[in-house]
Amino acid sequence: MARLDRADGVTTVALTGEVDVLTVDQVRTSLAEAIADRPRSVVVDLSDLSFIDSTGLGALILGFQRARDAGIAFRLRRPSGGVRQILVVSGLLEVVELED
Repeated sequence: MARLDRADGVTTVALTGEVDVLTVDQVRTSLAEAIADRPRSVVVDLSDLSFIDSTGLGALILGFQRARDAGIAFRLRRPSGGVRQILVVSGLLEVVELED
């Protein structure tokens, strides 16, 4: 579901499968761990994520807020078409930087 990779001051959290009410705790934990490392930036790789619900969006928002408060850049990377649409509709891409 969530895998961390640390390199050169960047911690990447790769999400796979689906993030919903049943799996969101693992995402919250992984994001908190990534931020606790105090990297220059946290990148959430969404390229292998097929679905995200409102609890998953909430976890991303909380991660963004915690990173911002700690002075850490927070970006989303390569969301698939369906996930990208959810991010657009939610308005999250208006505040969180997106890498393609």
